[in-house]
Amino acid sequence: MGPRLQEAGYCVYSFTYGSLPNIPYLAGLDKIENSATQLSAFVDKVLAATKVPKVDIVGHSQGTLMPRYYLKFLGGAAKVSKIAGFGSIAYGTTLLNIVPFLTSLGLYDVIKKVIDPVCLSCFQFLENSAFLQNLNAGGDTVPGVQYQFIASKFDQVVTPYTNGFLRDNNPLVKNVVLQDLCPLDLSEHALQMLDPIVFRKIDAFLTPAATQKVDCLSAFT
Repeated sequence: MGPRLQEAGYCVYSFTYGSLPNIPYLAGLDKIENSATQLSAFVDKVLAATKVPKVDIVGHSQGTLMPRYYLKFLGGAAKVSKIAGFGSIAYGTTLLNIVPFLTSLGLYDVIKKVIDPVCLSCFQFLENSAFLQNLNAGGDTVPGVQYQFIASKFDQVVTPYTNGFLRDNNPLVKNVVLQDLCPLDLSEHALQMLDPIVFRKIDAFLTPAATQKVDCLSAFT
């Protein structure tokens, strides 16, 4: 997604966040709160380098969730104009109902003890996790920031896919079902990163003056 945005004329900055000391080659494993702190420092560097008053954030999967913590708890609302998310995780995932199944068998805590040392963020993604309850308490958006979150009916990671949507009654929020743009689009969680229709919808959100109709034909433009 980054290279396509750059080709479209956007000034694009990216960084790797959330690596653990014992697994330095993988990202997004640390607690989401720690990754959000890294994002805060990175945004400050971008603002200093570009001299712009605010940035726009484009994120996939955890990249839709972690920035919301930054916006709500780390002062990011004053530094961010828009957040465009796809493959979004606003209210967590049941992992195709695997989590309730493991809980019913009494295996949830056992598996958590095994996974936590190598992925501190993994259980924060789950529906009704303590992290998500804290993040969404009192509202899932912050004033003044525009949001667009795209979700796919075929997402096999974020289940149900509607958990990817924000629920605040906020006129600055746009929740988009990918198949409403193009019923033929079969992109699931990961493939959204390569989906030209997703890109076109993000482009239209970031640059309203260039807003174009986004539908199945957008895959060929």
